[in-house]
Amino acid sequence: MSANLQEVSNYLKAALASNFNDSKTIRKKLTDVKVILATRGLLAGTEEASTQDLVIAREILEVGALFSISQRDIPAFERYVAQLKSFYFDYNDELPESKHKFQVLGLNLLCLLSQSKLADFHMELELLPHNILHGNPFINHPVKLEQSLVEGRYNKIFDAKTEAPADSYAIFLESLLQTVRGDVALCMEKAFERISAKEAARMLRITTETELKNFSLKRGWQLQNDGYYYFKPEVKKIEDRVPADELAKLQIEYARELEMIV
Repeated sequence: MSANLQEVSNYLKAALASNFNDSKTIRKKLTDVKVILATRGLLAGTEEASTQDLVIAREILEVGALFSISQRDIPAFERYVAQLKSFYFDYNDELPESKHKFQVLGLNLLCLLSQSKLADFHMELELLPHNILHGNPFINHPVKLEQSLVEGRYNKIFDAKTEAPADSYAIFLESLLQTVRGDVALCMEKAFERISAKEAARMLRITTETELKNFSLKRGWQLQNDGYYYFKPEVKKIEDRVPADELAKLQIEYARELEMIV
């Protein structure tokens, strides 16, 4: 069985090295081999499996995770990560360390960050040694991004793509960038009555007219003839009426005070 798995693993690793040129064949290979892994109880590891089989299974799942990223299939990536955690943490002492381990875990952190799942993000960090958090570039990158988000240093988010430790990080950085742009746009709408298209592009770190136009349409911004976007100030309606339950409580308290006076 190890020989068959090794053959598939070698093919998939070669596919990874060539940037997954034949995606259709790779997808079929992964589907077929996962059936074999499931039959052998290797998807989450098993005590009966040999070290060699566990290593090969881990290699296959890692390629599957990275292939899913290349195909922008986030749900599939999340499933692969869930399966790989057993190999990374439960068999940490039994298996030699994988060269893709921290790239996959770093991608998972970035995935959580792009989805604003901060509680899950910090739970994942607790699984990692302190020296890895600050010393491993795959892990330190999302850690720094989260710190920048918390501190509101959005310029660091905009620059993050050029500092990414691997091309595979791009998909989540794009998502995170759109989230940050939305936050900046919301601040602009609240802070300014109007803003020029040039200044809006600068603040949003948008470099082309087409990109700015598309972003503006999504926000419902209309560029006027003078080259400015105008934002309508929010008008909050004052509620004159007191809710019935609060009014009832006030009446009861008033009645009690009257009884005490009498």
